[in-house]
Amino acid sequence: MSSHYDVIVVGGGMVGAALAALLGRSRLRVAVIEGVAPRAWSPEQLPDLRVSSVNAISQRVFAACHAWEGMYSRRAAPFRRLKVWDNSEHDGTTFHAADVGAESFGWFVENPIIQLALWESLAELDTVTRYCPAKPARLEPDLHHVTLTLQDGRELSADLLVGADGARSSVRHMAGIAVDVHDYHQQALIINAVTELPQQDITWQRFTPTGPQAFLPLAGHHASLVWYHTPDKVRQLLALSDHELIVALQQEFPEELGGINAILGRASFAIRRLHAQRYRAHRIVLVGDAAHVIHPLAGQGLNIGIQDIALLARYLERGDDPGAAKLLSAYEAHRRPANQAMMSTMEAFHHLFTRSPAVLRQAGAKGLVMINTLSPLKRWVMRHAMGLTVINAD
Repeated sequence: MSSHYDVIVVGGGMVGAALAALLGRSRLRVAVIEGVAPRAWSPEQLPDLRVSSVNAISQRVFAACHAWEGMYSRRAAPFRRLKVWDNSEHDGTTFHAADVGAESFGWFVENPIIQLALWESLAELDTVTRYCPAKPARLEPDLHHVTLTLQDGRELSADLLVGADGARSSVRHMAGIAVDVHDYHQQALIINAVTELPQQDITWQRFTPTGPQAFLPLAGHHASLVWYHTPDKVRQLLALSDHELIVALQQEFPEELGGINAILGRASFAIRRLHAQRYRAHRIVLVGDAAHVIHPLAGQGLNIGIQDIALLARYLERGDDPGAAKLLSAYEAHRRPANQAMMSTMEAFHHLFTRSPAVLRQAGAKGLVMINTLSPLKRWVMRHAMGLTVINAD
């Protein structure tokens, strides 16, 4: 037996679940395929190592999904200031959300909380059916629809199938879509720490020749620290005791870090760039990390994925046939260049501050200082980081 839907979304993570919530509220019939359901949450549990920056456009999308309150009421740490500098004598630049009339730049929210709130939203919709645990085994597009066979043998069909299943997307692989991949030969060490200072309203990032060091404020006396370095160095840091790691952080991180009282958890991942050579095949389309993975130094990975699904949902709500080639082509024509531009910007920052000769790094540092003196440029940078320029463009 085959169940037919308007749209099948493979991947019920943050991006896929948000798309399903938007489409379900527009009365499209949606199936969500996900391998593992989000776990229940309690205020007593420790902060998760996986944290995302949610900017203004993403917050608006989550609110439209009726999921933002579920995130904010649990744990969401707003940040109102953003400081960026290198390790030279220059002060860099500090951005204030109030300068563009905003209360905050965004919020840091743990990934499991984002997904859980979205799943709670999906549970309210009779237009959305969740298949979990479930994994795709085979997809077969034909002229009018695409058929998806699950590993347990169940068969579904839809006018459109969306791959929202991450960087190792099985949908992308089954659709025969190639990717361009670049390895930065660098790793990010993620550390959850208990800080001496209470929750702060600033996030900062210092560029060093070996990679950035970043501070992300979390709720209460907690912070997520990100330390980019070579794979060998990160392996050495992972092997340290908690006390030794605290000493290393206080020696290597800037004084803005303040005191660290405890280490709650640590993990690492390799830094790489991935971009699908195309975002669509016949009645198949890619969103989020299935389409693009960017350098995480600016924390824009989730936000550009949410921009993907916000535009795609808008097109799907207006069209008669969700899988129409013209509709998918318009989505790709808009989002692929926009995402490529963001990827190129992150690439430029990475090379300017970590791989270029000292004279270019100095020029980059002076450029950060110069932004402070150019108010229109500074405001544009802030609005772009918050996603407001994208809202206007769409």
